[in-house]
Amino acid sequence: MQFAGVLPEDAPDPRIDQAERARELPVPARGFVPQRSLEDDDSLALTVQQQGETMVAMSVSVGYLLWRNPDDRSDPVNLADLDDHTRRSLDTVPPWPRPTWLIEQVERMRYPRLWEAVRTSWHAERSEWTTPEALLVDHARHILMNHFRERAGVDLHEWDSPAFPGASAVRDGVSVRVDGNDLPGVEIDTDPFVYAVGAALPDGGVLTVVVPRDELPLIELEFAVRR
Repeated sequence: MQFAGVLPEDAPDPRIDQAERARELPVPARGFVPQRSLEDDDSLALTVQQQGETMVAMSVSVGYLLWRNPDDRSDPVNLADLDDHTRRSLDTVPPWPRPTWLIEQVERMRYPRLWEAVRTSWHAERSEWTTPEALLVDHARHILMNHFRERAGVDLHEWDSPAFPGASAVRDGVSVRVDGNDLPGVEIDTDPFVYAVGAALPDGGVLTVVVPRDELPLIELEFAVRR
């Protein structure tokens, strides 16, 4: 979440509006089951497609703070690997008052995050572009382009870069634990930076999940309706 300009001290928290809009998703949004290494701080990303006044597609993606040592949140191992410029920016306190929620958001930027990790997608009509396989590739490439592009050596405009996984990288035959049930799923387990898994949901939605490979040992890949 980014902010520009000077916000008044009583400016409303934009996450409240995002949460309200997320409730428009025709199927329940999923997230990770509660676990000590992950903190759901209401970081949501929404996409909506409409034809006229009719919604034809929507997705809700949930991000999480990652705690590498949840027993001691003051442990430096919990801090993100930030460059000097970012660290100085976070340490700079402006001379004007800020909303409490903004101060908290800035402080959270010191810690690693699973960006848009768990996505629930809904489409009014099914097509080759709305299958778990296609949506998993799209989700994985989105995360790689926005958060691993430099490490992958990919140019800003190379959305179709062969360095990112395509349809041939998707493997079936895996199970995904959702709402207490094991669903048939698909995965991408060939990328050096992320691991991705997805499944069709019984309610008509599609779940896709993309997490940094380095953080996999800290994460339980089980999902449930987000409360």
